[in-house]
Amino acid sequence: MNIALITFTKQGAYTCGKVVKILEKQGHSCRGYKKGSFEDDSGLEPVAESLQDWTGQQFRGMDALIFIGAAGIAVRAVAPFVKSKTTDPACITIDERGTWVIPFLSGHIGGANDLARLIAAEIGAEPVITTATDLNGLFAVDEWARKNNMHISDMKLAKKIASDLLQDKKIRIKSYFLLKEPLPKGVTWADADHEVDLELSIAPTPDSRGALHLIPRCVYLGIGCRKGASREAIEDLVAETLRDVGISMNAVAGVASIDLKAEEAGLVEFCRRRKLPFQVFTAEQLAEAPGEFSGSSFVSSVTGVDNVCERAAVFAGEGKLIIKKQAKNGVTVAAAIREKTYGF
Repeated sequence: MNIALITFTKQGAYTCGKVVKILEKQGHSCRGYKKGSFEDDSGLEPVAESLQDWTGQQFRGMDALIFIGAAGIAVRAVAPFVKSKTTDPACITIDERGTWVIPFLSGHIGGANDLARLIAAEIGAEPVITTATDLNGLFAVDEWARKNNMHISDMKLAKKIASDLLQDKKIRIKSYFLLKEPLPKGVTWADADHEVDLELSIAPTPDSRGALHLIPRCVYLGIGCRKGASREAIEDLVAETLRDVGISMNAVAGVASIDLKAEEAGLVEFCRRRKLPFQVFTAEQLAEAPGEFSGSSFVSSVTGVDNVCERAAVFAGEGKLIIKKQAKNGVTVAAAIREKTYGF
């Protein structure tokens, strides 16, 4: 995670510096700041602008914000920027002495609860977790989806599932992926005689209308194109290809191609707009992809490998090909799926 931390006192600076070191050891990217005229040797970056301006910049660009100081300061700082639990960063406040760690925004989807528990364990503090499912030891569907990189189809339905569990109602689950048992408390397998409450699939199915759909991001697109292919042409073929086989665009985890296309403007722009990671591989790497592919002598003469899109999809996804090469308007698309077993 990309994390920004800020404090307002000399004692807070000591605590802030300690938390920065802990998080960096855990692999997070951190920047520590201080606002105030106090002197210290923490090495934190001074903030010259107003706290609101600083918070606005960090809120838009960071995965998490941590305030070392009074909870009221933190709440007032973020209040103008709060929009949605699906987009807001994780926000945490820690008192200056490091006694309490309080996640107060995006506890589940943003990961604030888990981050607070980690920090508290490392500095000997008490995490103050207030979300009802956590307090009652119940399955938190939004948190589970985040941890497993799944798209949540409807946040209102996710909220309803949490409410039903708190009322001791059973949640019936159906999955097109392997799930390790035991299921969480309150969750049971769906059968033919009952409606589905929660479905795990790469596209909603007709027999589970009204269910909350969790869509694992496990599909990798391999894309090839002629020089100068437009972003619109790529977008159209991808949408058409996925629609024809019933796969949600939300299942796409990344895009891959050959290194010759690393700076292809239309392809780069497609990935940027969709916020999809874009990987490129050499012809030698693609030639090592396992499986049978639609070979082309022309493609081989140009790129050094007989097929780009199919091989790139398989190589990136480390999985199996589920859509063979589709071609239109100088663009080729294929898809592979990374199969996984999910646990609770």
